[in-house]
Amino acid sequence: MITRLLSFGKRTFNSLSEQEILSLAVGAEEEDGQIYAAYAERTREKYPATAKLFDGMAAEENEHRRQLLAMYQRRFGNTLVPIRREHVSGFMARKPIWLMAELPLEQMRQQIWEMERSAQSFYLEAAKQVHDADTRKLLGDLAEQEVAHQHQADRLAEKHLSEDSINDEASEEHRQFVLTYVQPGLAGLMDGSVSTLAPIFAAAFATGDTWQTFLVGLAASVGAGISMGFTEAASDDGKLTGRGSPVRRGFAAGIMTAVGGLGHALPYLIPHFWTATAIAFVVVFIELWAIAFIQSRYMSTPFFRAALQVVFGGLLVFAAGVLIGSA
Repeated sequence: MITRLLSFGKRTFNSLSEQEILSLAVGAEEEDGQIYAAYAERTREKYPATAKLFDGMAAEENEHRRQLLAMYQRRFGNTLVPIRREHVSGFMARKPIWLMAELPLEQMRQQIWEMERSAQSFYLEAAKQVHDADTRKLLGDLAEQEVAHQHQADRLAEKHLSEDSINDEASEEHRQFVLTYVQPGLAGLMDGSVSTLAPIFAAAFATGDTWQTFLVGLAASVGAGISMGFTEAASDDGKLTGRGSPVRRGFAAGIMTAVGGLGHALPYLIPHFWTATAIAFVVVFIELWAIAFIQSRYMSTPFFRAALQVVFGGLLVFAAGVLIGSA
């Protein structure tokens, strides 16, 4: 029920016809090819060898699109069904290229792996759902090719990353860990840190009571953690994206959401109101800049844009809580 509510307005993958699955695959390969072509242009001046790698990957995605389109035309004619990944629940949205300015090679490497893992998972699930033998064979072949593409990212490491970076990030287990635990956890930390600012500081200035403020902060943090955990777990079962167990992702997001809120609630265990408030304010300031750094480092957001969004936005939420509590 929760999954259906969160996916309102989207099709479930199991409800798609074979015609819709092929149309979806054509559009997905076209989009991924465009992303790799954009990566090639971004890296051509500074890393020409890497740009050639991306050119090759874009060409391979275009070849996949050609094969899928030929199969579609043979079976269903020349008119594609207007369906894309954002119309189907369970897909992980691709971040627009224009939001990825100055994307470090380490992050490109992780994103390539995530894109190809998602494509592999999609083809494996699609192959289970189609009955035409030729189509099933094509989808299975493409799934195998996407496995090979996942290792293309390692060629970035061989030329441009330090030995320490290679050792830290080379394993598939590490990349899956980032996808299943780190990304949901960071999203939860950011959500919990910002969303609990207003209720905690409104309670602080409304009551002047540190214990009551701590209880409000504890309730807000735990409540936000439960909500975020269920939302993450229900948003994606991991079958199409390869992001791993929804339960594990839900726990990672929920726990880190609660931690983000508790960071500025715990100072109110100090009995003296203004001492607790001053410490909480310092904690909030540190949290907001840490979140801006996290977004820049792990979420492919330029640092100054992240700082403007998170620090300025967080301070507005903080101010709203203070004003409401002081009214």
